[in-house]
Amino acid sequence: MSKKLWEANLKTKKKSNLYEFEKFVSKKFNYKTSKNYRKLFEWSIKNLDFFWSSVWDYTKVKGIKINKFKFTKEFIKNKFFIGSKLNYAENIFSKKDSSKAITFISETGFREERSWIDLYYNTSKLINFFKQHKISEKDRIAAYAANQIETVECFLATSSIGAIWSSCSPDFGTPGLIERFSQIKPKILIITDRYYYNGKEINIIERLPLIVKKIKSIKSVLVLNYPGKKFLKQKKIKGVKIFNFNQIKKIQSNEIKFKRFDFDHELAILYSSGTTGKPKCICHRAGGVLLQHLKEHQLHCEVKPGDNIFYFTTCGWMMWNWLLTFLASKASIVLFDGSPMFKKNDLLLKIANEENITLFGISAKYIDQLRKLNVKIKSKFNLNNLKTICSTGSPLSSDGFQYVYKNIKKNVHLASIAGGTDLVSCFVLGNIYSPVYRGEIQNNGLGMNADVFSDKGVSLINKKGELVCKSPFPSMPKLFWNDKNNKKYKKAYFSKFKNIWHHGDYAERRYNGGYIIYGRSDATLNPGGVRLGTAEIYSVVERFKEVKESIVVSQSWDNDVRIILFLVLNKPNLLDHILIDKLKKTIRSEASPRHVPAKIIEVGDIPRTKNGKIVELAVKNIIEGNQIKNIQALANPEVLKQYKNIKELKLE
Repeated sequence: MSKKLWEANLKTKKKSNLYEFEKFVSKKFNYKTSKNYRKLFEWSIKNLDFFWSSVWDYTKVKGIKINKFKFTKEFIKNKFFIGSKLNYAENIFSKKDSSKAITFISETGFREERSWIDLYYNTSKLINFFKQHKISEKDRIAAYAANQIETVECFLATSSIGAIWSSCSPDFGTPGLIERFSQIKPKILIITDRYYYNGKEINIIERLPLIVKKIKSIKSVLVLNYPGKKFLKQKKIKGVKIFNFNQIKKIQSNEIKFKRFDFDHELAILYSSGTTGKPKCICHRAGGVLLQHLKEHQLHCEVKPGDNIFYFTTCGWMMWNWLLTFLASKASIVLFDGSPMFKKNDLLLKIANEENITLFGISAKYIDQLRKLNVKIKSKFNLNNLKTICSTGSPLSSDGFQYVYKNIKKNVHLASIAGGTDLVSCFVLGNIYSPVYRGEIQNNGLGMNADVFSDKGVSLINKKGELVCKSPFPSMPKLFWNDKNNKKYKKAYFSKFKNIWHHGDYAERRYNGGYIIYGRSDATLNPGGVRLGTAEIYSVVERFKEVKESIVVSQSWDNDVRIILFLVLNKPNLLDHILIDKLKKTIRSEASPRHVPAKIIEVGDIPRTKNGKIVELAVKNIIEGNQIKNIQALANPEVLKQYKNIKELKLE
């Protein structure tokens, strides 16, 4: 068993939301409180209707609840809360006073706050603006915007009137943006005039003429100025009405009359980020997303009224949607825009300390960067208010777990979480009852019947296989846009196992209920027909002080596959036979002889998506001479040139 790093004491467990929820359930159903997570989880998946109904009641969802469910053998035809009504934005406005709701902080040093009451009335003005432009229910509103407060207000106004939101962050290139938004035909585009990253100002408004030329459905454009900066000048565009946010401020505000829509009413369209084809437009339902987030925030993250939440994200990633819903739990949120290490390696943790953050969310890659730079936080910041650290985006290594407790904070709940854009939430994540073991995600989410299957569909324990979900859940996508007869939807999740959600992660479920994610299934290695996870190699290689980053792929070779390891080194041209032999020897002893790469090659950079995930499949396709169809999903596609026609990959 892995090393136990942390466990909440009995007093903390008894004060937890999870314990209160257990007591709440025990009063209504034949269930006795136990402070035993496995028992509560088993009850939740055996009683899906009672469980989700209890989540609605416990979290005090505003709406009309009808306990009508349709459970069928065909996964995507299952229905939750049939006939129930709610409005996502009405639930977000859990408060309406002068206390702080949102804080914005830029890498430029600019900081501003928005109170609950101002958030409410600014949203009201935007609702009136949208209505003036004849935006109706299910019309699409698209945003090409920075992670700023005005973007949140636009999203809340959109969901208030039942229109459908979709957003991309400014770091998407124009072709990538057009590829996504042209599929959904938005009527209005919201665009930030510029953004900043690592000290550089990037002009976005100059891209507008090409965007509206290529997306004919856009008839109106709302321009946001970057916080703390005056508007950049923009040219008039024939046939398109352009407004700036100063004009919104002059619109009359009023009390918002929240119309309540069906539980399954469309909320937002998110995009798959893979590089295997045109981005899929995944349309999510408002009720399912709200309920799932409330469950995760209150029962898994232990968020309480008055907490202050930070998650490093852009509005082009599902974690942005996840972050915003914390407002529905009477918590405030902190938005950060810019480079997480601009001028200071510990910039985000400095913010966490100064803003009294209670939940600090970052990527596994960020923790790994801190570890490799040997940044010691404990001696610099006390982080007294910090209760929870969440990590996602890629698997958090055992060394990453160890680093957090050794160098950031000893008494903190480190919750590695995993799910995705596909469900805007998590299959597996943390909870206050279970211990934190090194390298492991704590357990399934309540009501999430996740498992690990062999290729033959057999449930596995302490063996690697495919992460699946065996039962329906409220936040599964409503549909894929432009997907006749759900053809793309079914292919994405149900082509491997019949009526079992196949998530595409290579994983292992442990005896203690924990999970280890080894990477994406399509990036697993199969030398000699034996399946290996890339994470097992990364965990060894990236402990080397010479190595800055690495990416490992398989290459088809001699009727089999061989493992190729690419390295970005801290000092270029350090790769010699001594280092190669040392790497191979360590991989052999700490992973296995089968994990040892056939070739180790130095490169200058590694391709990654806009969300920072490394793209193993793109590298595999390049070295095997295959075309990459969705190159716009990459943040740095130019680096792929380094992987073309490498002489060493044509040799034995």
